[in-house]
Amino acid sequence: ARMRGGGGREDEEAGQKLKSMDSGKGMDGGGGSSGDDDSPHPPRPALKYHGWKAMPFIIGNETFEKLGTLGTSANLLVYLTQVFHMRSVDAATLLNGLNGTTSLAPIVGAFLSDAYLGRYLALAIASVASLIGMFFLTLTAGADSLHPADCGVGEVCEKASSYQLAVLFIAFAFLVIGSAGIRPCSMPFGADQFDPHTESGKRGINSFFNWYYFTFTSAMLVSATVIIYVQSNVNWAIGLGIPTALMFLACVLFFMGTRLYVRVVPEGSPFTTIVQVFAAAFAKRSLKQAKDPKQDLFDPPHTSAIVTKLAHTDQFRCLDKAAMVASPEEVRSGGAAAADPWRLCTVQQVEEVKCLIRIVPVWSTGIIYYVAVVQQSTYVVFSALQSDRRLGSSFHVPAASFTVFAMLAQTLWIPIYDRLLVPRLRKVTGKDEGFTLLQRQGIGIALSTVAMIISAVVEDRRRDIALNQPTIGTTQTGGGISAMSSFWMVPQLMILGLSEAFNLISQIEFYYKEIPEHMRSVAGALAFCNLALGNYLSGFLTTIVHRTTGGGQNWLAQDLNKGRLDLFYWMIAGIGVFNFVYFMICARWYRFKGTRDA
Repeated sequence: ARMRGGGGREDEEAGQKLKSMDSGKGMDGGGGSSGDDDSPHPPRPALKYHGWKAMPFIIGNETFEKLGTLGTSANLLVYLTQVFHMRSVDAATLLNGLNGTTSLAPIVGAFLSDAYLGRYLALAIASVASLIGMFFLTLTAGADSLHPADCGVGEVCEKASSYQLAVLFIAFAFLVIGSAGIRPCSMPFGADQFDPHTESGKRGINSFFNWYYFTFTSAMLVSATVIIYVQSNVNWAIGLGIPTALMFLACVLFFMGTRLYVRVVPEGSPFTTIVQVFAAAFAKRSLKQAKDPKQDLFDPPHTSAIVTKLAHTDQFRCLDKAAMVASPEEVRSGGAAAADPWRLCTVQQVEEVKCLIRIVPVWSTGIIYYVAVVQQSTYVVFSALQSDRRLGSSFHVPAASFTVFAMLAQTLWIPIYDRLLVPRLRKVTGKDEGFTLLQRQGIGIALSTVAMIISAVVEDRRRDIALNQPTIGTTQTGGGISAMSSFWMVPQLMILGLSEAFNLISQIEFYYKEIPEHMRSVAGALAFCNLALGNYLSGFLTTIVHRTTGGGQNWLAQDLNKGRLDLFYWMIAGIGVFNFVYFMICARWYRFKGTRDA
């Protein structure tokens, strides 16, 4: 919940400077100069912050959007298998690909928002795209011609036609476009509405983040229970129509607040600087390494009060060549700027790129970590479908609703850790945050491995009961329903939720603190990128296991009682052990931003 990177005196000075210039850049994201005083362009009018007056529209939009999309995405696996009659392995692979693309799209959205569109326009386009996507998805359930005919238990089910799949994929495409804009922009757009240079504005930003997470979690819980129940137990057309109506309300609320919003002008992509450093270093690759960085490297006075000045480090010294002055013509008169930024970069630019490179190994461990996490939306749902989901005499818990236990664990753990454990851990570790960000990520990876081990044991027990004791029914796909209560899966889901509370939140904070300030728009998108690649990797593993074991006892058989899903879980647990060791090596190697010595 910290939107500002410099801190204290520098931000206050920046605030006074910006106000004195009447600049329209309310939240400066640039890393260069603050502009020339003799610029011929007229000054922009001072921004008028409405703060909390704009929050009902922004938080309302976020709440209704999440109510509309989260429950639906969690239940898509059941929809694909029961309505579109896909094989379980095909549905799981498709869903992994869809979730991966949905999580990867925010990288593109963050780039377009920062470089061209601005957050308001990006959110406007994304909200409408999500509404269109939900509308098409509702049509696939409501119109008989847009989904295969219903079939009973034991019957040969009709497969979806190319036309029906095309409409389904159009709906998915619009939902991906919606995620591309909403995920990276909604949180910073809300923070844009508060003046970061006043005490009330700073308090407003912190309160906004608290409300944001509260409404996000509340929407997840309602979606994973009420909306999923209507979809699975009442009617799919109604169950999808309700989220579509909620998404319409989200759009209405967002546009109603238009006249109140502060719109930060896009200032160009930070990716340009990254490319410039690599281009300049490559062009000067034949130069000898600088003997004295203080004398030989181009390091003009640091003019930004927002972006922290970085000290020179000895890691990745090959990039230092980008800051070596090969000839006097490369520097403008006065020595404060490069004549061609593609031939000469500053030490600050080079060190910012080094920060990103140092993050990559730690970031890569999140890809493998998410292979375990995404199972709660795929094969955990299949296991729930083939176990006893009765609660009481007649109520059946929807299979996709079991993900609520992971959300519940995450929601409960955050205040317990922050309020009860951190004060005690400070005395033990001597650190203000209790555990460091890297330690928390490591704990999350270890817990995800434990969750997979428990999943394997529980699945083996579920299958054993199904094979050796009378089943209590048959699923729509023909698999016998085990008499084992599906609530035996709650512990593994709670541990997975606890794992996310440690790893996911610390990941985002780690990126936010370690990435240079003017590149922070991509910090949150990096976590979604991890989730995307984790989904792709999970889909790849699913395909490989299905093809490799398909000749004998298929581990991922359509009927889980005839497969060995427990062995698939054991394989993921083994990968988790490898990932934990790899993470420990990366964590020991990592050097935090601002550390000078190699």
